[in-house]
Amino acid sequence: MSEQNDPQQQPDGPNPWVRQLMIWGGIFLALLLVVTLFSNAGQNPGTSIRYSDFRDAVAQGEVQDVQLGEEIITGTLKNGESFSTVPVPNDIEITRLMEDNGVQFTGKQREQQSVLLFILLNSLPFLLILGIAFFALRQMQKGGGGGAMGFGKSKAKLLTERSGRVTFDDVAGIDEAREELQEIVEFLRDPQRFSKLGGQIPKGALLVGSPGTGKTLLARAIAGEAGVPFFTISGSDFVEMFVGVGASRVRDMFEQAKKNAPCIVFIDEIDAVGRSRGHGLGNSNDEREQTLNQLLVEMDGFEANEGIIIIAATNRPDVLDPALLRPGRFDRQVVVPVPDIDGREKILGVHMKKVPLAPDVNPRVIARGTPGFSGADLANLVNEAALLAARRNKRLVAMQEFEDAKDKVMMGAERRSMVMTDDEKKMTAYHEAGHAIVSVHEAASDPIHKATIIPRGRALGMVMRLPERDSYSYHRDKMHANLSVSMGGRVAEEIIFGHDKVSSGASSDIQYATDLARNMVTRWGMSDKLGPLQYESSQDGYLGMGQTMRTMASDETNKLIDAEIKGLVEGAHARATDILKTHEDQLHLLAQALLEYETLTGEEIKTLLETGKVDRPDSPRGPSIPAPVRGSAIPKAGKRFGGAKGADGDEAPQGA
Repeated sequence: MSEQNDPQQQPDGPNPWVRQLMIWGGIFLALLLVVTLFSNAGQNPGTSIRYSDFRDAVAQGEVQDVQLGEEIITGTLKNGESFSTVPVPNDIEITRLMEDNGVQFTGKQREQQSVLLFILLNSLPFLLILGIAFFALRQMQKGGGGGAMGFGKSKAKLLTERSGRVTFDDVAGIDEAREELQEIVEFLRDPQRFSKLGGQIPKGALLVGSPGTGKTLLARAIAGEAGVPFFTISGSDFVEMFVGVGASRVRDMFEQAKKNAPCIVFIDEIDAVGRSRGHGLGNSNDEREQTLNQLLVEMDGFEANEGIIIIAATNRPDVLDPALLRPGRFDRQVVVPVPDIDGREKILGVHMKKVPLAPDVNPRVIARGTPGFSGADLANLVNEAALLAARRNKRLVAMQEFEDAKDKVMMGAERRSMVMTDDEKKMTAYHEAGHAIVSVHEAASDPIHKATIIPRGRALGMVMRLPERDSYSYHRDKMHANLSVSMGGRVAEEIIFGHDKVSSGASSDIQYATDLARNMVTRWGMSDKLGPLQYESSQDGYLGMGQTMRTMASDETNKLIDAEIKGLVEGAHARATDILKTHEDQLHLLAQALLEYETLTGEEIKTLLETGKVDRPDSPRGPSIPAPVRGSAIPKAGKRFGGAKGADGDEAPQGA
């Protein structure tokens, strides 16, 4: 990309703060030098003597000439030496004494330099305070473009190759979005190729996606590939505490863009300024709305902005003003999704180029075990693996570091220093074993990835399940299986320890089951009594955030909704109870294995339930656990259905 000259940006110049400090430091040193020169100018050379000695020298005829001053008396002896002394006030006889002894004397007024010195010394503190205040004001205004009226200047920065060049080769896993934007780059490079068929360049493209999926990275890749000026600004940079600043900055930004057309303007987090109008708290003339109105006019108003392409990014398209989303302003809405398994493998390949890898590292295996991860999550995973390898004093990052980093990212860091009693460990082991046994015997449940009773994050233990493939929708049988698995921990506590000894560790399980059952009844139409109707509307954003509110329904319908939710959860509790009572020997077997090994993988759990022992040759533990007396076959993996990743963990009680 060709380098552009920006009057507000000087990449090769010094830091503005350093430049200002150097200027004011030089002024201060100059003032000190002037003070020193004036101080030296006010002093006369010569030996300082007492006034009485001066009178004696005059009386003895040793003085040749004298200059009388109000603050100092200077003179020359007949032997050529100079002297100085401080006069005594009201000594009127000194002049007659000098006349009697033939001493030539003259009077001297206060020197003009002393007056200047006096004024300078008294005004120096005021000048310093004034200079500091002016410097602070300049720094406040510099963010708005500098100058006394610079608050309305645009904060858009011209991105150059010195800022770190990114190309489309650095963007992986989001091929469709990349192709959409690559077409804009090709239009900028060769506009005649499209215009000869009557096509017009898109005026704007809106990048929509969850956080961490690569929206800003795509924009940087466009800057690296386009070969045209690229301005970047954040949506929050438009709005200030001063009225009218946002609209002024929008105008100034487009003026800069027109001077550099054809060019690209990238607005990150545009929802900060582009929210729907009319939602102010009683103030229709809101500053943010003025800024949005000016942005709408500049993007597609009476004055055409030829050659200016606006690219914006947001993860909340639902809150944007409809006028901003219409064709002619944002002609394209490019969805940047969470990558699938192939995309995750490519993203891992991009990030793994920066770390030394051991021969056993397989990106495909890591990609299979990270469903739902965004590009930022995968970059964090690779970084955590590299940090673990460095902590272990290894020269290469091996597969074990990636597995440990994946567990840390998914389940949280281990808290091995947490002190738990034997009874708490036993209850946690049976709780997690209950989740695992129900998951194994529910055909629609996801396979178990790992079970542990080591506290991680806020959980005392955890059973992590991962789908066998990427899934984009839930099935009814899978939802019922997830309800049963969530109840498995509480049911295991009831069977082993009794109803009076159940713990608060199942709080998160109960919350998950209640929310899932409510969605099945009120949003997904999975209740036979209520039918395929929606009884709750959602104000969710793109990320599934926000509050859910119930629509207007009769009291009888609300009671029926509550009864159906309770029925689903109690039915899952009954299924989990039936499974665990039927396979109680497997429950004891797995709980004892968790107490002994603390952490078991999915394959080890499957081997344990099939053979009755765990084959871990590198473990310093004792002999294998004996096989159960009774049990049934383990469901095959082929009977399971894919789905989103899930984790079951029992939370630590408050204050534990």
